[in-house]
Amino acid sequence: MAQKLHKDDKQIPADALHKQYSANELLHKSYDADKLLTKSVEAPAVVLDKTVQISNQVRVAAANAPGVKKAKDYWHILGPCLTTGASDDDPSGIATYSQTGAQYGFGFLWLSLWTFPLMSTVQEMCARIGLVTGRGLAGNIRAFYSRKVLRICTLLLFAANAFNIGANLGAMAKAVQLLSPHLSYSWLVIGFALVSLFLQIFTPYVRYAKYLKWLALVLLSYVASSLLAHIDWGEALKATIIPQMSFSKDSILLICAILGTTISPYLFFWQTSQEVEEQILAGKTTLKERQSATDPKEVRSMRIDVWSGMLLSNLVMFFIIAACGGTLFPHGINEITSAAQAAEALRPFAGDATFMLFALGIIGTGMLAIPVLAGSSSYAIAESLNWKEGLYRGLNQAYAFYGIIIISMLIGLGLNFIGLDPIKALIYSAIANGLVAPFILFFIVKISSNKKVMGHWVNRRFTTVVGWATTGVMALAGVAAIVSLF
Repeated sequence: MAQKLHKDDKQIPADALHKQYSANELLHKSYDADKLLTKSVEAPAVVLDKTVQISNQVRVAAANAPGVKKAKDYWHILGPCLTTGASDDDPSGIATYSQTGAQYGFGFLWLSLWTFPLMSTVQEMCARIGLVTGRGLAGNIRAFYSRKVLRICTLLLFAANAFNIGANLGAMAKAVQLLSPHLSYSWLVIGFALVSLFLQIFTPYVRYAKYLKWLALVLLSYVASSLLAHIDWGEALKATIIPQMSFSKDSILLICAILGTTISPYLFFWQTSQEVEEQILAGKTTLKERQSATDPKEVRSMRIDVWSGMLLSNLVMFFIIAACGGTLFPHGINEITSAAQAAEALRPFAGDATFMLFALGIIGTGMLAIPVLAGSSSYAIAESLNWKEGLYRGLNQAYAFYGIIIISMLIGLGLNFIGLDPIKALIYSAIANGLVAPFILFFIVKISSNKKVMGHWVNRRFTTVVGWATTGVMALAGVAAIVSLF
């Protein structure tokens, strides 16, 4: 009796299972098996290709998402002013802010709120001068005002910046030693100086500007370190909104130091010249081209850049004072003489993560600030003497300009080997800045208020009022700082 099989409700004879295939049929069966094997081998590659294709589609979709696109556009706008604001929080400034928090707790947090509009207004005037006139600040002062006063100011600026460079090189070396104590202080100082010089002289400006822009983000380490510390943020915010005044000699000197650190002459020269560098980078290589009709979009972008950069600078100031005021001050640690000491002092109370971020921040901000300090001196002197200048030029095109940078770095380097106390270096720097700032601010307000120079982009009345107020405040701070030393 024949055995039956059921498939799809149809009966198939059992002997069909024992069917003998012909040679041709067997060949086709073998070919199908080879195809199956080939497809099996190729399957991972196909899957990978599909994955890459889908990933690219997701990336493009994400990049074109409204929020991401706005963030990218915003980052593209940021440039010279972000760098300027970030360079203001150099290791010397960090030491000043740390001492403020350690000595007075949250008492002077309100200064970060008040210096923001003053600093932003001044830097906006500087940037606008560069954007509209196509010349650096020293070049404009030389063209329209006293050359003798300009040269005295640039020499004082050069001296102040050299002291600051020396203090910053030392602070960076000390910060590295906190992380790796076995490394030599001397070789670290030399190494940082050489790296900075190499980048300034041999790196094309396009790449160099991007490097400085990304390096500005290192300031976020101070924000992170403060957030990791255990701080009473309610009290901190209260102290920020409600000023607490103290008129002791030490407090007045500290206020003057903070003002001198945040509203510093080297920022004025650097900001203006960087706007010119950006114009040259955009193809406006002649003064006539740069002085042609200023695009309102450029001015709007510049203002976004300025206020963003200054906001970052003052936020960092706030968080450093808050971190030290909320941790060191309550534990009776009231004397901080360097940024590296501040990082070490925070460690027992705020933890290793805060210590690490603080130390890395010192190194990063030093690498950012030193080129700005040396560069601003060079811009100021070269423009005041009508030398060829600009980081867009090669060494063989502007040897005097780069010579000033090299000399500034060598003096700063040398200060670390003659036993000069870094705190004294900062005091000397503060005195020089205190003498220079009011004069340079006077010229900034005069130039930016001059319709013949600025045309349509002359100061608004409010800007002029704030500019003169800032000039007065800085003049008083300079006098107070000098008097307090005697």
